[in-house]
Amino acid sequence: MKPLEFAEARQLVIETVRPLVQARRVESIPLEQAHGRILAEAVLADRDYPALERSLRDGFAVRSQDVPGTLRIRGEVRAGDEAQAPLASLEAWEIMTGAPVPAGADAVVMVENVVRVGADQVKIEQRAEAGQFINRRGSEAQHGVTLIPQHTRLDASHIATLAMTGHIAVEVLTRPSVAILATGDEIVMLEQQPAPHQIRNSNSYMLAALVRATGCLPEILPVARDTKQALLPLLERGLQHDCLLVSGGVSAGKYDLVKPALREVGVDFRFERVRVQPGQPTAFGIRNGKPVFGLPGNPGSTLITYQLFARAALELLAGAEEPILPLLSARFEAPFRHKLGLTRFLPARLSADGLQLRHIPWQGSSDIPALAKANVFLVADHDRETWAVGDSIRVMLKP
Repeated sequence: MKPLEFAEARQLVIETVRPLVQARRVESIPLEQAHGRILAEAVLADRDYPALERSLRDGFAVRSQDVPGTLRIRGEVRAGDEAQAPLASLEAWEIMTGAPVPAGADAVVMVENVVRVGADQVKIEQRAEAGQFINRRGSEAQHGVTLIPQHTRLDASHIATLAMTGHIAVEVLTRPSVAILATGDEIVMLEQQPAPHQIRNSNSYMLAALVRATGCLPEILPVARDTKQALLPLLERGLQHDCLLVSGGVSAGKYDLVKPALREVGVDFRFERVRVQPGQPTAFGIRNGKPVFGLPGNPGSTLITYQLFARAALELLAGAEEPILPLLSARFEAPFRHKLGLTRFLPARLSADGLQLRHIPWQGSSDIPALAKANVFLVADHDRETWAVGDSIRVMLKP
């Protein structure tokens, strides 16, 4: 099975998982818990928005044909007031932002552009265009139109829309369950003091955070030791979930047992190697309609390959219509070079204005402190070797 370029591998994940997604169960949750969830049904406008004509400025509601001129102030209308009596010729209503525009008025003149004359008159010396500073009924949304499409991941603006339309509770898709299995004799629990040859289980907790941020429910399984007898039952347990993520044991060493064990339990691999660094030995397969990922064990490799491949599958399982890989463009503030042949994803720091990029030196994909310093990964294309100061390069946002 030949190695794939990362874009090919990612597209293969999407094309493989999309047909596997069946109608998911739906649950009703309180609105205040809905942020980040996937909407089960489209949200429609329950009335026109706005429901009447509203003023966009503090000022005076007038008939445009009466200005320039001096007008009698009929009264005052504030936001929350009911509609007022219609304007007669050469009259004006003092009006506040958001207040209903009285019948007969077709323009609002800002308060800065008028001069009061005595207690009950206002002088306006400039013309007013019909419709100026008026938010027409239904101009934001008309009754019955779709405000939020089905299968949208709800952000803060969607929560505002749901509140605006009176949704106390929201119908959302249930979250897929994802098993997380770390492998390796060198891994110990977080509360243990590792010996010099051991490491704490950082990968499982990192992956759990990534899975949760993607909108799924993670379960961290016990660490699998580097024997087939230890690995096989934990793989079977993980395959009871909607997706299985395995970290470590996917290279070609004597004790890298994950790929042979996954084959033994019936996983059909679609790729076993990707032309990226870090993360070349990444594997992806299917068993019984469920995606399975074998991710390299070093934390940098695990993080990057999750973002490139596993995240797309989980977004589809969660109900998203189209997974998006967040790539931006930035310019180097120092020269950069890498070896040709592989697409490399390397820790970098993007300036606060988003314009300047600097590579963060690291000791390889096990260097967690370097990962913590980064806010993006620069994407060094396989067929370009050098970049000068000011050259543009793609960057991937750190999840």
